[in-house]
Amino acid sequence: MFDIGWSELVVIAVVALIAIGPKELPGVLRMVGQWMGKARKMASEFQGQFQEAMREAEMADLKKSFDEVREAATGITSGNIMTSLHKDVSDALQIDKPVDAQVASAIDAPVTPTTPAEPTPETFVEAETHVAAGEPLAITGEVKPEPAPAQDETPAQPDVLKDARAS
Repeated sequence: MFDIGWSELVVIAVVALIAIGPKELPGVLRMVGQWMGKARKMASEFQGQFQEAMREAEMADLKKSFDEVREAATGITSGNIMTSLHKDVSDALQIDKPVDAQVASAIDAPVTPTTPAEPTPETFVEAETHVAAGEPLAITGEVKPEPAPAQDETPAQPDVLKDARAS
């Protein structure tokens, strides 16, 4: 608060001792101490009242936001999206009740197994060509992408050219 150092306090004490005198100095110091106590008490009361006012203002803001939330909550009606979502979720959780007629007919209809068609001579020819090529018969049309050559690499030359150079 005040920018007073020890040397300045010593100067003030020497001046007070000379001006007031050694007999009355303890009484004056006691009176100055009481004034300082009263000033600190008044400052703490002011600070407490100020903090209480700040808390009340904060509580008023909280009450205002709470009232806004309550108004928004009471504004929810039966046609609201939350109610619709709640209804959809509760309907989905009901396992016993079928959702619509198509699903109900699919659940109630008996399942009849089908038999595969008899193999034809073309089927055996196709299987033999797959075996000769080393491809499995079940995989059709699977294409594996070839890695693109890097720009620094030169494309590989055919074996014929290598043999011609060697001789």
